[in-house]
Amino acid sequence: MSLSIMGLVITSAAFAQDARLRRLNTGEDGKTWEAVGRLDIAGSGFCTGAMIAPDLVLTAGHCLLDKVTGAPIDPETIEFLAGWRNGRASAYRNVRRAVVHPEYIFEGDVSSTRVRNDLALLQLDRPIRNTTVTPFETASRPRKGDKVGVVSYAKDRAEAPSLQEVCTVLARQNGVLVTSCSVDFGASGAPIFTFEDGAPQIVSVVSAKAEVDGEKVSLGTALGAPLARLRAELAASEEKGRILVDGDRHDTGAKFVKP
Repeated sequence: MSLSIMGLVITSAAFAQDARLRRLNTGEDGKTWEAVGRLDIAGSGFCTGAMIAPDLVLTAGHCLLDKVTGAPIDPETIEFLAGWRNGRASAYRNVRRAVVHPEYIFEGDVSSTRVRNDLALLQLDRPIRNTTVTPFETASRPRKGDKVGVVSYAKDRAEAPSLQEVCTVLARQNGVLVTSCSVDFGASGAPIFTFEDGAPQIVSVVSAKAEVDGEKVSLGTALGAPLARLRAELAASEEKGRILVDGDRHDTGAKFVKP
């Protein structure tokens, strides 16, 4: 799949510096990452999510929509498993309300417009106050060439998260962050972290995977204004379980696959 529309020039050196995925099998391995969890969705699949407050989980917008019809999924059929690892979680919570970015476009081919708005915020039915589960701060999107990391679940590693501690920001254009981080189906919504301030901070959320000149890349939405919009939408929504989806399609021609 081509991303030439984004004008990317990627050298092999950008990928050569990447760390390999490391499975977080034990409590010691995963203690920093307990606020990353698996989102079990209506008994039909899962995504990855990360806590940014005791009762708020950040994920990809398309995770909250039926993958065939695009219809909103009832938030009350979604469960967040914080720190899920080998059959146990640090905390289990149902979702009470959820908002998808109002300008996210589900139908049709995926475009850069679609990726940059592929963000959702979920409110849990009860805050998680477990002292071992610490929500993450968010930070401004990184610059091209910066080192980032990702923690995710995926189709062949659904029972424990995996950490890729070093991958590279290849480009950032039109609100889309392109990285060399390794993702697969199930990694949708996975947090992308920067470590500049000594602690992991979320700078993006995985939306899709793609290829550039034969090299696999991941695509994520920038935070900042989109996240602020979601917080406002969540605060304004009064109906329990309401999901907001709207917006017109603006196809730029770049095609991606949702993980």
